[in-house]
Amino acid sequence: MSRSLNKVTLIGNLGADPEVRSTSGGNRVANFSLATSRQWTGTNGEKQEKTEWHKCVVWNTQNQKLADVVERYLKKGDKVYVEGRIEYRQWQDKENQTRYVTEINVRELLMLSGRPGGAPADESEGGARKPARSAAAPAGGAGGSGGEFEDFKGTLEEADDDLPF
Repeated sequence: MSRSLNKVTLIGNLGADPEVRSTSGGNRVANFSLATSRQWTGTNGEKQEKTEWHKCVVWNTQNQKLADVVERYLKKGDKVYVEGRIEYRQWQDKENQTRYVTEINVRELLMLSGRPGGAPADESEGGARKPARSAAAPAGGAGGSGGEFEDFKGTLEEADDDLPF
């Protein structure tokens, strides 16, 4: 039996605010660019850096509403962990030229950035929010909990106080 694996794991920063749209069938999709960088010291002792840009596509599925999470919580500069598969597409543009694109079809997403300056999500909360460990599928309804991560079933874990992160 022959097996294969198409799995991509990236940690990087959003290059711009995500773009979210709906398909004609009503499905929601989010697109964002993710920057990953590596640094090294060249032979002349000079520090060098290279940044790679990855096009990420996040679909709402029956079980996970990740596009909605991306729209609601992510913005330019946020650090995220994404896991998914690499996909290659081609199409004909208006000038009948064949265009190619490489995308990461995101299946898992972890938000790694905290709020800038420790500010609460809105003034009615009056304090810091609990850290989110995962952005999984939202619980079955529109919970009315003030729009925080309590909307997500099983995604909050109690922070261990003796851990520095």
